[in-house]
Amino acid sequence: MHTHHRTRWPAAVLAALTLASGIAGCSRADRGTGVEQKSQGAAAEVRLGYFPNVTHAPALIGTKNGFFAKELGSTKLTTQTFNAGPEEVNALLGDSLDIAFIGSGPAINAFTKSKGAIQLVSGAVTGGAQLVVKPEITAPEQLTGKNIATPSLANTQDVALKKFVAEKKLPDVKVTNLDNPKTFDAFKKGELDGGWLPEPWSSRLVLDAGAKVLLDEKTLWPEGKFPTTVVIVRSEFLQRHPETVTAILKGELAAIEWAKTNPAEAKKVVDGELKALAGSTLNEAVLDRAFSGIELGIDPVALTFSQLAQDSVTAGVVKSAVDLKGFADFGPLNAVLSEQGKPGVNAPGLTK
Repeated sequence: MHTHHRTRWPAAVLAALTLASGIAGCSRADRGTGVEQKSQGAAAEVRLGYFPNVTHAPALIGTKNGFFAKELGSTKLTTQTFNAGPEEVNALLGDSLDIAFIGSGPAINAFTKSKGAIQLVSGAVTGGAQLVVKPEITAPEQLTGKNIATPSLANTQDVALKKFVAEKKLPDVKVTNLDNPKTFDAFKKGELDGGWLPEPWSSRLVLDAGAKVLLDEKTLWPEGKFPTTVVIVRSEFLQRHPETVTAILKGELAAIEWAKTNPAEAKKVVDGELKALAGSTLNEAVLDRAFSGIELGIDPVALTFSQLAQDSVTAGVVKSAVDLKGFADFGPLNAVLSEQGKPGVNAPGLTK
């Protein structure tokens, strides 16, 4: 059912349509029944979530520069921003969001929590997270008794820090969950000893608040690659509106290509969006440093996911590692990639 916002239907026609749609399973009332939905063409509206972080650059650029809108055509794009993954997961599971740019940790937790009602459909950004601390802390052992911030309980960096602390058997490390801008202020005031943070916040603490890098998360992963930001969608939305999901993925790819070809412009757009969304202006040095730590690309680094699921257990965030079979559906992404003559994404352990 194509519903365009511009159409005005007479009441009688609407009533008949509503009845028909109820029968055809197009009404909102039967959501979440777990019944396989039939594809119904493009959605009238798609609700997209992301964070005002450099690590969400493809979403910021895709929105601001109209890459999503161009691919979506008559589908209306509504956007909402979040500080970290767990709040965004709640919005998805509460049916107030359809597609989300999100950290890999919360993506896994969303899949687990919803018993498969969330699907991973693409990567977005790898790298761009560091443990930054007061300069006098020069070794992990010195984190004992210290207060370290992460963006949110059970978010990607929170899991990474707690796993690190558990594996190094560091006693008495206090982990404080704070919105990134608050972490910056608290660190400057001396109320925190450091933070495991995504870009641009690790760069801001280093360049604007005198922190030092104790650990770049890259060093913990094979080839230095780990998925910081991925794209997930409500499974039901994907079944009903695969065209709309495909349009968002095409827009994401276009945004990534444009950013790689126009790096200086890309930084300007991201900076402008961060200012508009989070009120934080970044100086050039912070932007350059933040961008140098990340890589934009649709590869979700699928091989890391079973390790990431295990890390949540090590971190004490969940009790047992989840079976990730069925977590990913790369059908729409691979269709787009093959259309553009690019190699597809393969994830044997994650797909149905």
